[in-house]
Amino acid sequence: METITIATEVKQRGRKVNLDSARQMKLALKATLAEQGVSIQRGRKTNPTSERQQRLAMFAERIANGEVVKRGRPKKVTTIEVV
Repeated sequence: METITIATEVKQRGRKVNLDSARQMKLALKATLAEQGVSIQRGRKTNPTSERQQRLAMFAERIANGEVVKRGRPKKVTTIEVV
């Protein structure tokens, strides 16, 4: 009885990584900082004097005091007048 061996070729998808590129160096730096346990800043820095950040700080303070903070748009209140 003969055994048939089929060789399949697996092609590499995408293009090769350039290890000297600025992006790869930045990713390597972030990886080393993460291994060391240093916190990595992501995204844009917040402006603590902006209206939204002040509102969020007020919500956080109210939650810390034990209040219930309702989020979102208030429900529509309908009034029915009976004559």
